[in-house]
Amino acid sequence: MMKKTLPEKTVERLSLLRRLLLTRHTSHIYSHEIGKLMNQTSVQIRRDLMLMGYSGSPGKGYEVKTLINAIGKVIDPEETLYAAIIGMGNLGNAIGKYLLHKREHLKILASFDNDERKVNNCVSGIKCYHISQLPQVVGDYGISIGIITVPEQAANEIKDLLVSSGIKGILNFSPVPLQVPAHVYLTEYDMVTSIEKTAYFIKSLHY
Repeated sequence: MMKKTLPEKTVERLSLLRRLLLTRHTSHIYSHEIGKLMNQTSVQIRRDLMLMGYSGSPGKGYEVKTLINAIGKVIDPEETLYAAIIGMGNLGNAIGKYLLHKREHLKILASFDNDERKVNNCVSGIKCYHISQLPQVVGDYGISIGIITVPEQAANEIKDLLVSSGIKGILNFSPVPLQVPAHVYLTEYDMVTSIEKTAYFIKSLHY
């Protein structure tokens, strides 16, 4: 049976909540305590948990281990998903090191680059293939997520290659917005925009 599709922001908050709960050493936690940890209101926390069909005890709050497991059942894939990083420069290396062995149900299986010094070697613990091998490797190993870390001028070409190779989801770290077909899920993270937004808003702070 298909799982109910949750709003994107709810999924983001549930992912963060699970990571925070994994650092807790208490058996129970209240919604207002979760809200304080996440900079959210207790109302928002309860709404997110109700959307995934989970409720706590009025007297004890939420049992931490049970809540961690419940979040996993909702947001984790039923089977392991395999991802690949395209572009093993500084950013690709950093992402690869961070994500390697991070989640049981999400594994970085391959990386791709056009630098012959990296091809056929392990880069950040991940086997690196030439970019020309991408369609075959994606098909052979059932890779469904592509992580783009290439320069701006190559981003659209890589996106088209991923889509034509059967990739179902793309995480774009390149500085250019991408357009994908409706059957491909796209997440974009623009670090420059994030930094500039931060710089803009600190101008209004009073010291």
